[in-house]
Amino acid sequence: MTTKPVQTKVVYRLGDDVSTDAIYPGKYMATVLPTETPQYAFADNTEFNQKLRSKQVPPGSVIVAGANFGCGSSREQAASCLKGYDLTVIARGFARIFLQNAVNLGLRMLVCPEIEASEGDVLEIGEDYVLNQSTDNRFAVQPLPAARRAIVAAGGLIPYTRKRLAEKNR
Repeated sequence: MTTKPVQTKVVYRLGDDVSTDAIYPGKYMATVLPTETPQYAFADNTEFNQKLRSKQVPPGSVIVAGANFGCGSSREQAASCLKGYDLTVIARGFARIFLQNAVNLGLRMLVCPEIEASEGDVLEIGEDYVLNQSTDNRFAVQPLPAARRAIVAAGGLIPYTRKRLAEKNR
């Protein structure tokens, strides 16, 4: 299935080893509902958090990060708070547990080992590439396995499972 390339903007740039505590601080761990977690996304970065909360960041915007994004504690809220703003994460690499939590919740993410982009850059995201239109540089994407892509496309593991069960029962 071929998808049409999407054009979007980088709203936040991070380096390597961004921990789940930076994404979703531990002091908010009592909040677990996906409808409530977004308010605490990057809460320790008050400027970016305020942009998110005041809807200054359009849905579909991109966070670009280095290697090992989502390392640290295995908190599902780190993925759920980003999905709540309909963000896409493009990183050079993801921590294993964060990656699985993100797939299970349907967070859009791309593994792009060579990605170079700054806040404000306009990106074209294709099926197997990211084109930084601001610098005219193109980067290859390492696709997730087909099963994981299907789960993300369905909106997460629960919607995916419901869809599969409905198809089976027809």
